[in-house]
Amino acid sequence: MSRIGRKPIDVPQNVIVTVAEGNLVTVKGPKGQLVQQLHPEILINQDNGTINVDRPSEQKRHKALHGLTRTLLYNMVVGVTNGWTRNLEINGVGYRAQLEGKTLVLQLGFSHPVRVEPPTDVSFTVGERKSANDPLPLSIHGIDKQVVGEEAAKLRGLRPPEPYKGKGVKYAEERIRRKAGKAGAKK
Repeated sequence: MSRIGRKPIDVPQNVIVTVAEGNLVTVKGPKGQLVQQLHPEILINQDNGTINVDRPSEQKRHKALHGLTRTLLYNMVVGVTNGWTRNLEINGVGYRAQLEGKTLVLQLGFSHPVRVEPPTDVSFTVGERKSANDPLPLSIHGIDKQVVGEEAAKLRGLRPPEPYKGKGVKYAEERIRRKAGKAGAKK
């Protein structure tokens, strides 16, 4: 049996979870509301502040959907209570980021600034460099884990980190494998 799928999901007092016909799940909480259509064959049971996910049979497809459905439900509950955050770092001489209203304006070594409009329920936060050589911290906040992750991937894709000097946009926990430069002429 799926170890993840077996775990019950604890629903906080200030969160309302409704499961409609065909497993259309709505989760309302202090940070907002999320709606997602889950696979209709998976069984979702609510009782006394917990949600349990069961599968109807031992078919391979049902086993795969069991853990997935539980994880999607858990991510929705956490999203409307605490929200999700993805941290990025910008490295490079002259690489900058600033907010103009909600719009993120990035200077990433191109001849023009790159403007990024956030999707609904997503916000950006730009930190301060501690010293001139430190990376610039950038955070993405939202209630939908998938949207936050996609937005972080798009920002990283604008200027992925290069292996020689480490310049570019990277995830905060990401480690760049550095390469040695040219060895020079050998005599």
